[in-house]
Amino acid sequence: MCARRFLIFIFVMILIFVAGAFAVYQWGGRVLVDQAVPKGHFEAATAGSGPDYSQPSNWLSRPGTAESLVQWAPENGQLPDPIARTGAHVFYVHPTTYLERDRWNAPLFVGGETEARTRLFVQSQASAFGQLAEVWAPRYRQAAYGAFLLNSADAQKALDFAYADVAAAFNEFIKDVPQDAPIILAGHSQGALHLERLIREKIAGKAIARRIVAAYVVGWPISTTADLPALQLPACSEPAQNGCILSWMTFADPPNPAFIFDQWNKTKGFDGRERRQKDTLCVNPITGTENGVAEPKDNPGTLIPTADLQSASLQQGIVGAHCHDGLLIMNGGMPTLPIPPIPGNNFHIYDYALFWGAVRADAQRRLAAWHP
Repeated sequence: MCARRFLIFIFVMILIFVAGAFAVYQWGGRVLVDQAVPKGHFEAATAGSGPDYSQPSNWLSRPGTAESLVQWAPENGQLPDPIARTGAHVFYVHPTTYLERDRWNAPLFVGGETEARTRLFVQSQASAFGQLAEVWAPRYRQAAYGAFLLNSADAQKALDFAYADVAAAFNEFIKDVPQDAPIILAGHSQGALHLERLIREKIAGKAIARRIVAAYVVGWPISTTADLPALQLPACSEPAQNGCILSWMTFADPPNPAFIFDQWNKTKGFDGRERRQKDTLCVNPITGTENGVAEPKDNPGTLIPTADLQSASLQQGIVGAHCHDGLLIMNGGMPTLPIPPIPGNNFHIYDYALFWGAVRADAQRRLAAWHP
């Protein structure tokens, strides 16, 4: 039992780091930065050669692959007709899972615990779309979690390097999917950061924007005043609206987001204006609307993992949520989860899992409403 508790503790600490470098501002400033930032300077060569996204092996999920993590569903969470499809395609970008300090960017095939963590997040997040559409999830040379702990030239190069892979994967995705197919974009944490840039550079103001059903840019702040106008996709204000963005960061009450906004508030948005917490976009995934309010009974399903994280059940009506000051605040009964939140009552790790059924239902509604 002691050994089991120790292993769970280790996994907890790993996932805390996976949640992003935000926690550094809560826990120890300079000391933790010194212990977590990758050694030396950024070198592109250490991450290996660039991926050829025409090769199926460079995708964690794509149509036609023998194994599909995104087809997973809780035993009590199958749709009545799981093979019914809408003709839509999803481009999903996973969060940070590389926790080493040996380089600024992970190799494409790193194996070991990083691979296990990556597959776990793809399975538990992108599976919300897996019974509705074809899901494409690229491998990419992600920035190590230490790249988020400070503002430096090396950190920016690492993030730019990771984004270049995501952009290349998106180019292949667009080339391969039918030219009239509806598209859903989804990402979390580092994946959401890259997705935000992707929308700005490859979708905003272009013909492809008309094919966007919705973009789930989750676990990364977006300023409604300094960022959103440049993305040229509005916040979702109606539950069946198309071509809009859903974004949220989940906290329990009382929230303490200082480790996010103390730093984010010092940055400039895409239009050069200051970012402020009060302007942060919050779209409630249960209601599908900006600044929405929902009771627990309105939530069609929260993923509750087993203690060994090998499976999960879908429990309805236990978690509600409302938007307040840029955050999505949980209400109702607190689910029993095997891994605690990040200090500050931050449920970043569970941004998708808490609302897995709601995300799936939201995508269904928007797909039903979509038309060319």
